[in-house]
Amino acid sequence: MVVLSFQVIQPQAPISQFAHYSTQRCSSGAASGSIRCGIAEPSGVPAPMGQKTKYKDGLFEKVFMTLFARKMEKFASGTAAGNRGNKETSGWWDYDYESFVDTSRRVMHGRSRSQQQQVVREVLLSMLPPGAPAQFRKLFPPTKWAAEFNASLTVPFFHWLVGPSEVVEVEVNGVKQRSGVHIKKCRYLENSGCVGMCVNMCKIPTQEFFTNEFGLPLTMNPNFEDMSCDMIYGQVPPPFEEDPVSKQPCFTDLCSMSSPSASVCTKLQA
Repeated sequence: MVVLSFQVIQPQAPISQFAHYSTQRCSSGAASGSIRCGIAEPSGVPAPMGQKTKYKDGLFEKVFMTLFARKMEKFASGTAAGNRGNKETSGWWDYDYESFVDTSRRVMHGRSRSQQQQVVREVLLSMLPPGAPAQFRKLFPPTKWAAEFNASLTVPFFHWLVGPSEVVEVEVNGVKQRSGVHIKKCRYLENSGCVGMCVNMCKIPTQEFFTNEFGLPLTMNPNFEDMSCDMIYGQVPPPFEEDPVSKQPCFTDLCSMSSPSASVCTKLQA
């Protein structure tokens, strides 16, 4: 999902310094007692595969969870049994990460893959002021600098959604640049346990939003073996049919919506 990369920020230091500062600030974790970074594990890093990472969210995280959840509630189906009631009329601070993920799950209910992705697009557009995509295109044409700058912003502004990440060097069209973001263990995938939610509610709509609305290509490559993910700004994403995620099976042990007998996650079908 897109968070704040559309905001215009003119760095006073080189991008590499900004990225280094952001990475250091967001990876300090328990070692420095940081609440901002969210990690509450004694090690200060995400829990191993098969274990859910503990987070302690602060005001920044709560604001974005609430903003996105309340926007998505308009498209969500009725509350599933066992979950808390519809929060559209509840207080701002009633949302936490689990309720945010639950809202995403209810948005999926009864919708096709393309319909789910369209909902995310509408939510993202509703978060922007009129004319923002056109302004973004003017300020950030698809250059190496724009790709690196957006990668540097992703680390601090996406951590509430995906957890700790870091800027890494990647190769785009034969050119090496620091426009990659390695997400160590995606919080959204970890908490949803759902391949379909990862692909339909995050990967594809985020790729398409940056590539088509903002004019800055973005490819996201989730790793379903360890729940990490690599974002590559400046790289044009492949068609869905040619993307390896289109053949990904369900997390049968993690997802309540999984179909154990299906060779490919049913939520990835048209």
